[in-house]
Amino acid sequence: MTTTTNRAEVALPSLATVYRTRGSVELKEFFRQRESVVFTLAFPVILLVVFGAVLKYDIGGGVTFTQYFMAGIIAAGILGASLQNMAISIATERSDGTLKSLVGTPMPKSAYFVGKIVQVLAVTVLIVAILLAVGVLAYGINLPSGSDWITFVWVAALGSAACTLLGIAVSSLAKNGRSASAMVTPIAIVLQFISGVFFQFSEIPAWMQTIASFFPLKWMAQGLRSVFLPHFLAAKEPAGTWELGRVAIVLGVWCIAGLLLCVATFRWQDRGTD
Repeated sequence: MTTTTNRAEVALPSLATVYRTRGSVELKEFFRQRESVVFTLAFPVILLVVFGAVLKYDIGGGVTFTQYFMAGIIAAGILGASLQNMAISIATERSDGTLKSLVGTPMPKSAYFVGKIVQVLAVTVLIVAILLAVGVLAYGINLPSGSDWITFVWVAALGSAACTLLGIAVSSLAKNGRSASAMVTPIAIVLQFISGVFFQFSEIPAWMQTIASFFPLKWMAQGLRSVFLPHFLAAKEPAGTWELGRVAIVLGVWCIAGLLLCVATFRWQDRGTD
């Protein structure tokens, strides 16, 4: 009887419980870091407010630039919540010994990544909701309708997955959180400028469009433009259409590539301490 009782007392929680607990921990840690919250959540909103107030011109057919900008800023917000957030936070946790401590506990390693995915998903949904609310209430943005919402969801989900996996992989290239921020942030800003976030993609030089087409942000922004803009504006895209099939393929390929990079590069400790 005593042996049975002791075994019951030391029984480990179920995998589902561990995943749920880890997800809760990740969310609490994220929202306790004011700098991360402000940069990840507030920065895209600030950009929307500034650009929406300054750039009020018509891009054709009665469509305002703010309506066009909505797709790009949502894509940029997803990039910040996934790639930038993951690269910086994981590099910081690796540098301060958090990852080394976690790997020495009974917690399954998979729970750590599930927690990060939960965090990205929650933050992404919150960013999108805030941006849509500000866009509608402050600038009269026309929301997607009907089946466009389905396109919106799968483009955002695929883009978020691809960028999250890339962020996890990129975190292993940095020595710590500060170097990760210095490395990732400039790249993210450049990609936003050449991927049709701050400008109409058709007005960007062809060689920049070519570079942008190698990265997921361009395709995520293009897919989101298809749900916020009238169909006739697809003629201004490089291929003359929204290319939703290619958007799905490219983002899917980036998901696979990101996963392979994660498996090949992820480290639980800094270099030289393994």
